[in-house]
Amino acid sequence: MTRGTDKEPIGVIGVGWVGLVTAACFAELGHQVVARDILPEKVESLSRGEITIHEPGLGEMLARNAERLTFTTDMHELLDAARLLFVCVDTPPTYSGDADLSRVRSVIEEMRTDSDHVLIMKSTVPAGTGASIRRDRPGLTYVSCPEFLKEGSAVEDFMHPDRVVIGAESTDEAAADAVAGLYEPLGGAIVRTDVASAEMIKLASNAFLATKISFINEIANVCEEVGADVGEVARGMGLDERIGPSFLRPGIGYGGSCFPKDVSALKMLAGNSGYHFQLLNAVIEVNELQKRRVVKKLVSHLGSLVGRRVTLLGLAFKPHTDDMREASSLVLAARLKGEGAEVSAYDPVATGAAKELLDSIELRDSALEALDEADAAVLVTEWPEFAELDWAEAASRMARPLLIDGRNFLDPEALRSVGFEYEGIGRAVTTPSPARAD
Repeated sequence: MTRGTDKEPIGVIGVGWVGLVTAACFAELGHQVVARDILPEKVESLSRGEITIHEPGLGEMLARNAERLTFTTDMHELLDAARLLFVCVDTPPTYSGDADLSRVRSVIEEMRTDSDHVLIMKSTVPAGTGASIRRDRPGLTYVSCPEFLKEGSAVEDFMHPDRVVIGAESTDEAAADAVAGLYEPLGGAIVRTDVASAEMIKLASNAFLATKISFINEIANVCEEVGADVGEVARGMGLDERIGPSFLRPGIGYGGSCFPKDVSALKMLAGNSGYHFQLLNAVIEVNELQKRRVVKKLVSHLGSLVGRRVTLLGLAFKPHTDDMREASSLVLAARLKGEGAEVSAYDPVATGAAKELLDSIELRDSALEALDEADAAVLVTEWPEFAELDWAEAASRMARPLLIDGRNFLDPEALRSVGFEYEGIGRAVTTPSPARAD
């Protein structure tokens, strides 16, 4: 891609996962970028070219655009350098399930009242946030531009978007034009709408995808009861163009920083508005129960889990990231420990993040080491290296070669051919061996 030298500078506020990807990609597009964060240690490490998150392609992109990127803790430096400011601060859920907008409010408070800056909200906020901010700060130019990046493919998603949503009121159309101009070189469809609708598009999109996941997980559970294969069911469903194949892969539940938070936020937004969103209650309940079904499967094979050694293969909520937020492994580890099991685990990149969250389990340096003397294993995250694992060697190391494939990632017959008892999600189940008394 040709890099220009006359492109408008960009400001990025908050350099977590979304902010850092946004900053790096705009620099790749030829913009000078100033990124501000309130944590001095983060700014210092990024200024040295060091990043602490795992996102394919991000480190290389930051390195080759280092001359276009400036990291600072100084809001005034940011405001002096750029007119177009992308807000990428965290909006975590509160105890009530509502989005915590305190970081967004802090940014607004630091904005100059007499500036011509354009505040571009990329953070996920409830519908109505833009209207509230504009009431509090009359004259502030505000554009909603929600992010649709997937962890593990965020750089690719940014550079090749399927759509870019831009929400602005009629008084801010010129600002919306400027934002649209930034994304036009990327070729995705540009959706122009009002602010509230743009905010709702983000929440509704993630809630719908979470609903598809919970739906296919429910279908998988029924398949187990009636002897159907959920893989075949999902394939047949996905060929219907009204449904499509995406997000019809059953497993042990969704996690991460977006789906749980956004589903909860939309549920609370509806409730606070006087509407009871019954469907989302079911989506959340199914997701939580799905994580616990694995423990039931283990008990059906092993009997009591007291003293049993169970290995978790994968800890991150999805492959190609080290993100442990709302990961199924957290629930599984806690439930297994609660049942009296000894738990070991391995993840290719998330071990560092997991140490702070799972201090009661044994973290190993390889999958085979984690499987030593295990009575059972659960595949939690579908890392590609698990498909290449020497499963015959794994079976020989285990006290009992039993595998619960929580992502239907592996070939059941290949596993069984080397001695494994295999059980997936929504797949035909072989009769469990009698639980041993030892």
